[in-house]
Amino acid sequence: MSNKTQRPAAKPDGNSVGAMRSWIIIAGAVALFFTFYKTNPGEPAVHELTQTEFYKALDEGKVVEPVVRFLDRDEGVTYLTGEMETDKSDKDGRPLADKNGDPVRVKYRVALVPGENESLMEDLFNRQLQVKVKERRSPLSPLVMNILFLGGMMFLFYWFFYRKMGGDGGVFGFGKSRAKLLDGKAEKAKVTFADVAGVDEAKEEVQEIVAFLKEPAVFRKLGGRIPKGVLLVGPPGTGKTLLAKAIAGEAKVPFFAISGSDFEEMFVGVGASRMRDMFAEAKKKAPCIIFIDEIDSIGMKRTGAGALGASRYNEQTLNTMLVEMDGFSPNEGVIVIAATNRPDTLDSALLRPGRFDRQVVIDLPTLKGREEILALHGKKITFGPDADLSRIARGTPGFSGADLANLLNEAALMSVRKKLDAVDMATLEEARDKVLWGRERKSAGYSQKDREITAWHESGHAILQLLAKNADPLHKVTIIPRGRALGVTMSLPERDVLNRTKSHFLDELAICCGGRIAESMFTGEISTGAAQDIAMATEIARKMVCTYGMSEKFGFQSFNEPSPYAAVEAMPPAFSEETSRAIDAEVAKLVSDAYARAEKSISENRAKVELLAKTLLERETMDGREVAKLVGLEREEVPQDANRTGGEEAR
Repeated sequence: MSNKTQRPAAKPDGNSVGAMRSWIIIAGAVALFFTFYKTNPGEPAVHELTQTEFYKALDEGKVVEPVVRFLDRDEGVTYLTGEMETDKSDKDGRPLADKNGDPVRVKYRVALVPGENESLMEDLFNRQLQVKVKERRSPLSPLVMNILFLGGMMFLFYWFFYRKMGGDGGVFGFGKSRAKLLDGKAEKAKVTFADVAGVDEAKEEVQEIVAFLKEPAVFRKLGGRIPKGVLLVGPPGTGKTLLAKAIAGEAKVPFFAISGSDFEEMFVGVGASRMRDMFAEAKKKAPCIIFIDEIDSIGMKRTGAGALGASRYNEQTLNTMLVEMDGFSPNEGVIVIAATNRPDTLDSALLRPGRFDRQVVIDLPTLKGREEILALHGKKITFGPDADLSRIARGTPGFSGADLANLLNEAALMSVRKKLDAVDMATLEEARDKVLWGRERKSAGYSQKDREITAWHESGHAILQLLAKNADPLHKVTIIPRGRALGVTMSLPERDVLNRTKSHFLDELAICCGGRIAESMFTGEISTGAAQDIAMATEIARKMVCTYGMSEKFGFQSFNEPSPYAAVEAMPPAFSEETSRAIDAEVAKLVSDAYARAEKSISENRAKVELLAKTLLERETMDGREVAKLVGLEREEVPQDANRTGGEEAR
């Protein structure tokens, strides 16, 4: 038995029907005004005749029932009109005739010259043609017609441009809110906590909001007050927007969604007007949720009285939001949820109790969270028997929920290109490597010399990676171009890494130097292939000195440059030029010491570097465990897909 349900016929969209009705009204009005305004004094399809042509037709007896019509007398013009037999003939030369066989007649018009009317009338009388006299004047004078036409055009302008285009998103609707209303009760648009994975702590923290929206009387009975605003903080792709939708779906309340950039406009005061209109609409739908994505675009710290330009207009929008969230007007039942990945740039007045008085941190998922996210997104994907999502989860620390969803999608697309029936483990690993380090460019043509230089370069990195005790395990080495690099040495940590030590950074500095040292030692030349290594080593050393306080010279001090987004009063005191030169010298010392240690290690393991380079020229790509076994530097057994982040290098 068929279990299909008949879908109801689609109803016409109200906006499209209203737009069609408006166009019909406009078209009819335009036609009406042009009909009455300056009507052509002649009849349609009238032949204009000169005096000579008219007398010729009169002599030939073709003129029938002439009529003198006084048209447009205000302009002093008088016409003689009537019908005459046509001179046209068909292709055989026979005169044109109608269906009754009578000659075809056409209308004519000839202007009467003042002073010659008497002779013309006499000629018509002699030919026994009775002349009728009619006067046809326009029902309204030209002045009245001009006034009516101008008024009609003004009415059309008001109707079309002001009323019709002044609505939501219209030309004159700048002050209207652009928030999209999603009905939390609609099943097709419903998102619940079951659709959100990897953020268990955050879900627990927002349960109170859902409970309040469902049963507000329970909280008010004991004098409790639900937070008016909840700020979701976390890196991009961690599920902040999805969690907000889940709150609305669980509570089954209306959900207004808008981005911070939707309040920005070229006209002054538009952002504040849209903010007021949005809260006014939300109050009508209370209890409800307002979700503002990327709130940092309108909630940035105010820069003071001297601010000019766009910053002052953004402050107007921010001030309006502050008043709407916690001002004199009651705002019961409207909960504001906002998302940002830059909480340090938000104004302090926005974060005080009574406004965004609760911050929910949504961080990158842990190993357990990554397994849940992969399982959630993998429900629609067909996996092979060897596919192990938990193994992929161990190899992807630092991945956000969006990254994991993208990984599975890439694996599915690769499987389709390979014409596989299911996504196997090899394809999953290939997709993981593509997301991390870029796709292999096997078709990139480069010379044998370039391949040799790349092999020496990556061998230097790989040997130092194996020798370093505090660095992440070696994952893979390849001299096949991947992304924008000619070769790649990949490393993955063994577990989720939340903290890094000074020893780790010192080992990373030495590993960065390994490629350039191997090139110089075995080819006698240096190449541009170390550009990324140099930038990475400089960045690590500068952070050790300026951010992490890992310098022996400066110790427990911070020398970070002030953020361009920070308020003037929040800027740290600037350090002197002498201190700046000392920082540069300390950074240079860290890098030079790491270079010397790396050069010594490679010299002591020269044979291992040569063996690995020759093997890479033959095989092009080698697994980390294969490299360790080849050169005799095996570590304790760890899963191949140990974990990402922090120590991977892509050269």
